[in-house]
Amino acid sequence: MSDHSFLIRPLQMSDKPEWARLWQDYLAFYDTELPEAVYDHTFERLLALGESEPCGFVAEVMDATGSETPVLAGLVHYLYHAHCWKLGPVCYLQDLFVDPCHRGRGVGRQLIERTCHQAGEDGVTDIYWMTQEFNEPARRLYDRVGALTPFIKYVRSA
Repeated sequence: MSDHSFLIRPLQMSDKPEWARLWQDYLAFYDTELPEAVYDHTFERLLALGESEPCGFVAEVMDATGSETPVLAGLVHYLYHAHCWKLGPVCYLQDLFVDPCHRGRGVGRQLIERTCHQAGEDGVTDIYWMTQEFNEPARRLYDRVGALTPFIKYVRSA
């Protein structure tokens, strides 16, 4: 483990129950519910390792009860995609969540740093992410590890 008593590592098949718990809490923060089929499909894609598939890292900590079983304290999902203004792909850090009982220990920062390190190893130099304006705790971290841009996001259904 690291000096912060957590380990950042790639997501693995045995993580599904803990990953689902974290992702459900993350989605609840954004007032979002998804069907179980989306959980299953997303988890499968995170492990697929295809060129356009998302990837994930988790932060693992030892259970505070003294159990030998580690628990997941956080997750990050990212994906690479082509960009019309660049010769190579860019990295979109799509989801980042740290269990509230593990916040303030550097877990979120380490998940971002691990994603950036992996992107660099893969030859991807540009990483970006978004958050909602009201997400002050996340924005305090993001202001320390990235640069705020002036872009405004619009969406619509097809």
